Amino acid sequence: MAVVTKIVAVSYLNTIPFVYGIEREGNLRAELTLAPPAECARLYMEGKADIALLPAAVVPQLKSTEIITDYCIGAVRSVRTVALMSDCELKDIRRIFLDAHSRTSVQLVGYLAKKVWKIDPEWIALDSYDHLAESATEGDAFLLIGDKVFEHEGEFRYNYDLAEAWQKATGLPFCFAVWVARKGTSYSVIDSLQHALTYGIEHTYEAIVEYGYGDRDYAYEYLTQNIDFLFDEQKHKALQKFWNSGIKVEPRANPG
Repeated sequence: MAVVTKIVAVSYLNTIPFVYGIEREGNLRAELTLAPPAECARLYMEGKADIALLPAAVVPQLKSTEIITDYCIGAVRSVRTVALMSDCELKDIRRIFLDAHSRTSVQLVGYLAKKVWKIDPEWIALDSYDHLAESATEGDAFLLIGDKVFEHEGEFRYNYDLAEAWQKATGLPFCFAVWVARKGTSYSVIDSLQHALTYGIEHTYEAIVEYGYGDRDYAYEYLTQNIDFLFDEQKHKALQKFWNSGIKVEPRANPG
């Protein structure tokens, strides 16, 4: 009986080329689950997936796990979908409400706040994505990630792109998520996944149409100009710098 590999991947627009390839690679027998980044991490750590596209921030704490494939979710300039939005300038930000869907983005904004922007805001968990602009008070900012950023673009005076801020500060690209597998995972499975991801990226336009983004004018530009899928040496270097910083942000509950 053939073994079915359990794969979990991020459920955002930036992943649809990967999904397209995985669903069409004939040699890869896989059960694919899609979820927000933090949920992907939970499923993998609970042993409910053999291979996962995980937030880069969680990788150092994983045991018996290795990074696989030549692909990632990264950016060499603005990423667009990891943004700090506010009606005030950086120096005037007093509170940052954090989208809990990605640990990497939360730790990245913590890095930028401490080492680049030189601010010390209060960190608060964001528990609702509705009416953000209307609920904001003076000095508030909101970290948003993923497709929901498209919904809130233009609502605030300032939109700070985190990948762009990192690149300007370090001279390096950034890597938000990487493919990992448990040590001992079959090389043939990993090789089939590599082929699947390559195929998907080569058919990005078809993926956009297949998964219902054909009427979104921004989709193709976003996937070909903002997202950089290659996990190269520079992104390896960027991740090591990010991990070595030791920045940890732990938001408190929203007081309401």
